[in-house]
Amino acid sequence: MRRPVERTAKDLLATVYSHSRLSSYENCPRQFHYRYIEKRPVETESIEAFVGKRVHEVLERLHQFVDRGQVPSLGKVVARFRADWERHFDASRVLTVRAENPPASYLELGTRCLSNYYRRHYPFDHGETLSIEARVAFPLDPAGRYRIQGFVDRIVRAPDGAVEIHDYKTGRWVPSQAKLDSDRQLALYQLGFEARHGRDASVRLVWHFLQRDQVRVSTRTREQLDTLCGQTIALIDRIEAEREFAPKPSALCSWCEHNDVCPAMATTTAAAKAGAAPVPAPSAALTTATAPVPPAATRTPASTSTSTSSPARAPARELVRNPRPGPATGSAEAPPVESQLRLL
Repeated sequence: MRRPVERTAKDLLATVYSHSRLSSYENCPRQFHYRYIEKRPVETESIEAFVGKRVHEVLERLHQFVDRGQVPSLGKVVARFRADWERHFDASRVLTVRAENPPASYLELGTRCLSNYYRRHYPFDHGETLSIEARVAFPLDPAGRYRIQGFVDRIVRAPDGAVEIHDYKTGRWVPSQAKLDSDRQLALYQLGFEARHGRDASVRLVWHFLQRDQVRVSTRTREQLDTLCGQTIALIDRIEAEREFAPKPSALCSWCEHNDVCPAMATTTAAAKAGAAPVPAPSAALTTATAPVPPAATRTPASTSTSTSSPARAPARELVRNPRPGPATGSAEAPPVESQLRLL
């Protein structure tokens, strides 16, 4: 087995972290090693990640048109998504764990995400877009040793003057308000925004759960942001001190792009052949409306078919508009799989 590479002091100082990089280590140190240290090349992606990219691209394009005073029809938005899907979809590269869900179901899922967003926010006149897909890069400490970067889906100045940091989620799972109030990703983006623009503006963190047609909002106090800095620095220190990068088997293993070489996956496969029960697929994975079917043991290429068939935090709340009746948000215990599948 190839041993993890040794890193020099210069490498430690040069490392720039992101929420995705940090989450990769938390989910599985071995995956982190393959992805960021060994930098093992990967030519495939999950279909969940593929859907997320296409939806984000169309929403980016939508708001670019809106900023020019040109609001496209919903039909044109959906047509753009389907055209982009056809142009980028490659059955040999886009892989699915849940083989019972054909690519056409994910195509319809993306269409539903965009339709939900369009109908909820049309005519897109809430606030002023300050930036789209904005890169933030900033240090966590005065010496600049611990650096963070990320890309923000959209930054908005709301009618009340507050700055809103928006994030689009295509997954089925909607976290509880308590989980959102402790979310690291958007809070880091807030730190990045403040590092460039100062702390004068009030900041809101806004999530769009597109599949569920729900919007959630949270805020952070200065004390919470300072605590986040300390926690993130401590996590980075753990990562920099790591030398073993042991696998951390979980339900996410079937979605990992490196499971073809991971020793944990080999052990799981051997156990399955010996008659042990396989690890169940995560319940929060993207699904269609049909009843769930036990997942395949390994990933399979997708079919080529794409036919259309604040000192105190506020309680859970909607951004501007009241929530429309819809399905339940899911239990607080549900694992946030999609947020781990689609990495920034």
